[in-house]
Amino acid sequence: MGSVYVRRDESGEILKLGREPEPDMTETLPADDPAVQRFIHLSHGADPAAVAEALQRSDAELVRVVEDLTNLLIEKGVIRFTELPTAAQRKLLDRRQLRRDRKALDLIAGSDDNGDDRFMP
Repeated sequence: MGSVYVRRDESGEILKLGREPEPDMTETLPADDPAVQRFIHLSHGADPAAVAEALQRSDAELVRVVEDLTNLLIEKGVIRFTELPTAAQRKLLDRRQLRRDRKALDLIAGSDDNGDDRFMP
């Protein structure tokens, strides 16, 4: 999950945190440290678990964007599929096969996916 830089007050409570150090932020803590999570919760009024869940959902949605963007760049001739690292090629091919399997089985009826697989057959 990484770590963050923090600035504390005289009583030890976190006053400020960030991903990059600043002159008044010399201490680092893991991002999942309870004090960091408490600060995030208090300053943003959100449940840390809900924020983590929202980030996971966003990550899953962003994966689809990256897939479509990659395929669009290939389709437009900006990059070649074979120029991608082998691991990336394999992952894209695996996901393409999973999408074909999903379509064949029609198990995802009523999902949020709009069905537009123009770039990801």
